[in-house]
Amino acid sequence: MARPTWDEYFMTITREVAERSTCRRAKVGAVIVRDRSMLATGYNGAPAGLPHCLDVGCLVYESRTPDGDLEQNCYRTIHAEMNAIAQAAKNGNAIRDADIYVTHTPCIHCLKVLINTGMRTVHYEKEYKLHTVADLLKYAPIKLVQVKMVRQNEGTDGA
Repeated sequence: MARPTWDEYFMTITREVAERSTCRRAKVGAVIVRDRSMLATGYNGAPAGLPHCLDVGCLVYESRTPDGDLEQNCYRTIHAEMNAIAQAAKNGNAIRDADIYVTHTPCIHCLKVLINTGMRTVHYEKEYKLHTVADLLKYAPIKLVQVKMVRQNEGTDGA
């Protein structure tokens, strides 16, 4: 069995981080990495110590994008990317010139924050509303790169 690439390795960890999510609508995970070392992780859910959507329900609100598309968001939830950034800040980890692995492409708000933190590359597995960030990406110094996960959970031969 071949070793996973670094992208596969960090995306596998990102998938596991997403399993901690307390969001009823999507499990999203994020891992900030520099020089093949993890600096911080985050998943979507309520702020620490506050009630989670799993326990008390979501606080969904609706809005419209400039294109007229309907958006639904939860007031209770902090996105995985922002939670990873907050964890890095809380622990004093500088994240400028780092990369982030995310299970899904970031929303426009998270992408703007990732740009401002000096993140170099967003590695993602699944596309999520990629069209909503396309215009911003034309001008931003950040790159989005999809990680194709070839290896799934492979069985063992019992040895």
